[in-house]
Amino acid sequence: MLGPAPQEKDFPYWLVLLICIGVWLGYRVWADDLYAQVATTLSRGIKITVLVTLVGFAMASVAGLLLALMSLSKSIFLRQIARAYIEIIRGIPIIVLLLYVAFVIAPALVVAINWILDPLGLERLRTRDFPLLWRAILALAIGYSAFIAEVFRAGIQSVDPGQIEAAEALGLNRWRRFRHVVFPQAIRTILPPLGNDFVAMVKDSSLVSVLGVADITQLGKVTAAGNFKYFETYNVVALIYLTLTITLSLLLRRFEAKMRQTPT
Repeated sequence: MLGPAPQEKDFPYWLVLLICIGVWLGYRVWADDLYAQVATTLSRGIKITVLVTLVGFAMASVAGLLLALMSLSKSIFLRQIARAYIEIIRGIPIIVLLLYVAFVIAPALVVAINWILDPLGLERLRTRDFPLLWRAILALAIGYSAFIAEVFRAGIQSVDPGQIEAAEALGLNRWRRFRHVVFPQAIRTILPPLGNDFVAMVKDSSLVSVLGVADITQLGKVTAAGNFKYFETYNVVALIYLTLTITLSLLLRRFEAKMRQTPT
């Protein structure tokens, strides 16, 4: 019978190949005026992509943790609300959610805010006062919160119930049990899939281009439409995304390896 493949000892030939391709594209960017011009234009979208990813993921993580705690609550009302939210949101494609949040939920929020502002005599908001950038961030946060909630729930449930019972016997209240006993142990299980979701959000942040947000993908579309050099333009777009995602993936692998070496 064959044993498990020693995957961790495999030499990363794939990484060498990607580095060679990246070096070649980097040389083209440096030596070719067209590539250099495209790279300069697309670099302006990197900060938008990073902003969308960081803010959206932070919001999704907070919402996901709350949803996970609700789904594990003793209250059937909270559990049903959390399960309904998670299952509904997970069943909607991210691009559909982006459009729905941008053109349905965002205007509804503006109307709701105006109901509050009117009695106070304050100036009413207009729908266009809600920037498309923040509509996109809100949509990604909503979409990813459902997936992250399941990550948190699985991590919390992986903690040995005996540990929780022991903490309860010591007189720790629910918050202290979660803070000092449950979460420190659950985080070892939570962090790897949470990191994978972060890398996935870097890629899915490209979907905000459907709203006209000037991220890497949107600037690539505009640039290609202007110079008709689709091959060169999308080479640079792919290079930027690959650089971001592969760098993050390698850092996560090293972090996971350190986590496994750290004694519990």
